Amino acid sequence: MSGYQQGQDISGALTTITTRRAWWRMRVPWRAIGMFVLSLAFGLLAWQLLSMRYSVNFLPSPAETWTATRELAKDGTLLTSTVASARRILIGWGLGLVVGIPVGLLMGRITIVRRLLDPYIEFFRFIPPIAFVTLAVIWLGVGEASKVVLIFYTTVFLVTISTMAGVLAVDELKLRAAAALGAGKLRTMVEVVIPATVPYMVTGARLAMGNSFLTIVSAEIVAAREGLGALIWTSRNYGRTEWVFVGIIALGILGFVFDRIIRLIAVKGLGRFAVKV
Repeated sequence: MSGYQQGQDISGALTTITTRRAWWRMRVPWRAIGMFVLSLAFGLLAWQLLSMRYSVNFLPSPAETWTATRELAKDGTLLTSTVASARRILIGWGLGLVVGIPVGLLMGRITIVRRLLDPYIEFFRFIPPIAFVTLAVIWLGVGEASKVVLIFYTTVFLVTISTMAGVLAVDELKLRAAAALGAGKLRTMVEVVIPATVPYMVTGARLAMGNSFLTIVSAEIVAAREGLGALIWTSRNYGRTEWVFVGIIALGILGFVFDRIIRLIAVKGLGRFAVKV
């Protein structure tokens, strides 16, 4: 083998190695993971230093909170509470999307519908769901329906307004181009308006998910035997501050996971749909 061929082989091998390393770096965001771990470690360290100045009843340490987590996980309380809250949130939030997105599309495209529904949207969206907790329990009982309806109430107005804003923001030139090409109202809605509105829908869904966590705690404190809100309230009654911390952390982790799932769906699924515009 000549020196030239050897040089080509070595160059090809180096190129392959470099390409694989670049692919690995693209597939695994090591910098983001490292920053996340560093941030988490710093937060735990700050928490530990603060907890050393107070008793467990005021501010439990990370170790004491971890012990309480194992205790609640061992008897099944943590899992049962988390599943109960997650189920209520997903059902109410999902129903809010199913209703809010079509209503927002209609309000954005049809002026008369917007004028008829706008007063109710603007009135009820400023009334916090916690104001209806008592009425929900009276009308629907202490079962699952009252909690689900409150989550639905939290979700539907945010999603409706976000979707409507997205429809109203669609470029008029695209609508005219679709009409000039012979597209009817339904086809224009499906191929132009909805894809352009997807980012607004996702934003509304994420905001509604965050508000759903605020609502579920209030609802479960008032009328629930299971759920993270009920766990926090029961822990307070028993003076177990470390259990309260477990419930709060579980809510944060659950919300973090749900939000990341929504973002993943938006990027992998709905994002491709929106490329049509």
